[in-house]
Amino acid sequence: MINKTSKIQTSTLKISGMHCASCSTILTKALQKVDGVNSAVVNYSTEKGTVTFDPAKTNEHDLVQAVQKKGYNAEILTDQSYAREEQLRKKEIQKLRFKVILSVAFSLPALIISMFLTSLPYQEYILWVLSTPVQFYIGRPFYQGTWAALKNKSANMDSLIAIGTSAAYFYSVYAVLFTSGGHQYFEISAILITLVLLGKYLEAVAKGKTSQAIAKLVKMGAKTATVIRKGKELKIPIEEVVVGDMIIVKPGEKIPVDGLVIEGYSSVDESLVTGESMPVEKKKGDTVIGSTINKQGTFRFKATKVGAQTTLARIVKLIEDAQGKKAPIQRFADQVSAYFVPIVIGIALITFLVWFFLLNAELEFALITAVAVLVIACPCALGLATPTSIMVGTGKGATHGILIKGGDILEAAHKVKYIVFDKTGTITKGKPVVTDVVAVKGASEKKVLEIAASLEKNSEHPLAEAMVQKGKDAKISFQKVTAFQALVGKGVKGKLGSKEYYLGNIKLMKEKKISLSAYLSKKEALESEGKTVMVLADKKNVLGLIAVADELKEDSAEAVAILKNMGLFPYMITGDNKRTAQAIAKKVGIDKFFAEVLPEDKVAYVKQLQRKGKVAMVGDGINDAPALAQADIGIAMGSGTDVAMETGNIVLMKNSLLDVPRAIKLSKMTMSKVRQNMFWALIYNVLGIPIAAGVLYPFTGWLLSPIIAGGAMALSSVSVVTNSLLLRRKSLKLKKA
Repeated sequence: MINKTSKIQTSTLKISGMHCASCSTILTKALQKVDGVNSAVVNYSTEKGTVTFDPAKTNEHDLVQAVQKKGYNAEILTDQSYAREEQLRKKEIQKLRFKVILSVAFSLPALIISMFLTSLPYQEYILWVLSTPVQFYIGRPFYQGTWAALKNKSANMDSLIAIGTSAAYFYSVYAVLFTSGGHQYFEISAILITLVLLGKYLEAVAKGKTSQAIAKLVKMGAKTATVIRKGKELKIPIEEVVVGDMIIVKPGEKIPVDGLVIEGYSSVDESLVTGESMPVEKKKGDTVIGSTINKQGTFRFKATKVGAQTTLARIVKLIEDAQGKKAPIQRFADQVSAYFVPIVIGIALITFLVWFFLLNAELEFALITAVAVLVIACPCALGLATPTSIMVGTGKGATHGILIKGGDILEAAHKVKYIVFDKTGTITKGKPVVTDVVAVKGASEKKVLEIAASLEKNSEHPLAEAMVQKGKDAKISFQKVTAFQALVGKGVKGKLGSKEYYLGNIKLMKEKKISLSAYLSKKEALESEGKTVMVLADKKNVLGLIAVADELKEDSAEAVAILKNMGLFPYMITGDNKRTAQAIAKKVGIDKFFAEVLPEDKVAYVKQLQRKGKVAMVGDGINDAPALAQADIGIAMGSGTDVAMETGNIVLMKNSLLDVPRAIKLSKMTMSKVRQNMFWALIYNVLGIPIAAGVLYPFTGWLLSPIIAGGAMALSSVSVVTNSLLLRRKSLKLKKA
């Protein structure tokens, strides 16, 4: 997949042939060494590499070659690669399943013969025959991986398996050919390879499940579209839709691409993209998102985004990129894995030398303990600990409408101490509404609204729209207005019939010498609640007061209360005056706020808080972009999806502030899984290696056989992936404040 939005280009490579975490380390280093590459990350779990490079210095062909030179296969992913990728994964799993069955067919009889049929004629030769295809055909990838690592002057998991099983196999050949009655270990090498392969098969199946979020999104995409071309309706494949096409959508159909409604009315299920279960009403002028489902009504819309530019395609790309980015804790695991294998080979060698030369153990005993050390120490579980959890965590977030742009973001989110909320469009709805209509001097509220809405129907002021909408909602009769005049900075005036009316602020009333003294306390009371108050009057008297405010979102106060319960400190930042800011902050439950702040100055306030701890900035992603970028975590509301996706580290597609604590909760749950995985992977190796080396044998008689070590090693990798998958069952439900 390619991103060419700037001179720097980003490409995604599909890599095959990786056997463990150290393979990804080798390839990351190889790609980073290519001239012109700015950054490269190869993810073992996703089997993908994300490379950012300067196309003037290198190209995709060079990147593929860099991977191939290291003994692996690679191809550039395109926007149409998802279905093929899934087919390749299925094919790989089928291939592994066949090899496991074949390996069991040879190694299980070998185990039975060696344990129960010890007096069988030519037993050693039968075992030799049974183990040889397992060692060199089934086990061939381990030798290939070892050779590739040697060429790169390193060692990996394959090195441990290849050295361990080869030692057991070739010692057995020596015992059969050159000693009389010497014990052989053909069945151990065969069973070891079988167990490791079984572990890889189970791991591949489990890893396939970790990327189900992406697979689900891709499968849910529309396949066809009904377009109008030359006056005729044509059903065409989704790939043939172009920007500007007029498209018809009927009830129950999927909306093919992103666009703008031109004609018709309907309600649309957008849960695939936003996670929100309630259908959203769509009318002329509204935007629609590709792959969402039309519930009722038929409408026409104009295609505005197709292919890789659609919201769904960009979400899929965003999730993939997130799963490819390494969390800091993962880099630690990669470093451990890189040094671990050579150290283990050294420990295995020391184990052999100590038992054979210093403690005078038999050659067989010394060899088997060394093999057990090699096998049990495979750091595969350690390499899987973080990426599998990150994959499941980002996928879970996406299904709930929370898009997280990287493992590093997911890790950092739970460390946040301060949450800074922009006011307009974030805490509030960002659209003024009439909150109060106060009638005086015997006039009814309906009459006050009728006069005010009729006057404002001719105005272009933002507050006028709120008044006209209120009039429509109240089903008032709009009157004809003559002699209308907008009075800049004061209000409006006009005639309804022969009578002249004024609607505006206190300046206008003073200018027209209309007394407000009797209504000042009511006006100030409304203003203390953060509302803008306009006065309606005729030539002599005040007729009423109309208060307009930017209403709080329904869930703002609840979200703030939950964040406080989580031990976080919420702040509000706004360009509004202090009185309005104080009123809104009080309503929502925020104790500290910054008022009268210019957009360009928001960065300074974020920096100020960063001196005390980690800061998350929550904004609408447009005028808040600099502050979102400055904060440790930028959380963008999904209302302006395009801008939000560009500016936020986390994008809240449902536009709900409750998703802020949910994102933090998800971060905590994911990092808990990472730590659990890291602990068990490390403790397993720390405890397993000494036991396998025979440290406890002189005191307790405990000794790990290579077969048990192999089974434990395979089980550890599967358990790490399974533990990560359990995250999918965890609830993101929030505790009520």
